[in-house]
Amino acid sequence: MSYSAEISRANPSCFIFLIDQSGSMADTFGSGESKRTKADSVGDAINRLLQNLVLKCAKEEGVRDFYHVGVIGYGVRVGSAFSGSLAGRDLVPISEIANMPARIEERSKKEDDGAGGLIDRSIRFPIWFDPVANGGTPMCQALIQARSLVQGWLAQHPGCFPPIVINITDGEATDGDPNSAAADIRKLSSDDGDVLLFNVHLSSHPASAIEFPDADAGLPDQFAKLLFQMSSPLPAFMRSIAQQEGYKVSDGTRGFVFNADIVAVIKFLDIGTRPSNLR
Repeated sequence: MSYSAEISRANPSCFIFLIDQSGSMADTFGSGESKRTKADSVGDAINRLLQNLVLKCAKEEGVRDFYHVGVIGYGVRVGSAFSGSLAGRDLVPISEIANMPARIEERSKKEDDGAGGLIDRSIRFPIWFDPVANGGTPMCQALIQARSLVQGWLAQHPGCFPPIVINITDGEATDGDPNSAAADIRKLSSDDGDVLLFNVHLSSHPASAIEFPDADAGLPDQFAKLLFQMSSPLPAFMRSIAQQEGYKVSDGTRGFVFNADIVAVIKFLDIGTRPSNLR
């Protein structure tokens, strides 16, 4: 499988993000992280990613629809997690995402002051996704919904760069074994390759972070091993990107991160959403 199809307005691709919104996402990260909750930190990571995708698709004449994007939350309910005027939408063209944030917040960003110190600079931060932490972890339902969206997409775009589904969770599924639903997603394919399913595990386990492993031997529990097994191998070009970022990879490396802090989540999302053939 080549993963080499050109991504263009005539042949777009899609991303689907599955976001755990269960009650445990109200917990904070480990001691190396601020007191912010997992839900808040993941919310910022997803909004930053959406902004970066908009910028990747921005040309002189406007934002080109190279991508359609879905954000599915799963907790008390399973469904579209967009806020504002995009609420309830499934796969949204990136130009509409660019034009319809729910709101713009003023944030403070630390920058080099040119004299060895740091200064705070005010930036505009668009919000499309608001954090939620309530209920159980119906991961199977979320995977089944993602599979349905991907099937519909492939029926309309059979020659596309394969869709990428990224699942971010901190706990075990409460609605059954998600392995079968994950396998059903990975079995789908376009003419260019199999659909990719990646997983980010925001564990509270005291073990060290494990990023882009090629085996489950070092993972501390059965659920972490299950998420590893559910994850697709990284295509060659993504392995190359990960290697350039300093990660140790092999032909068996999978799109999986365990015990990730928010910095690792952001790096993972960047590597997992950086196709090399955007036109």
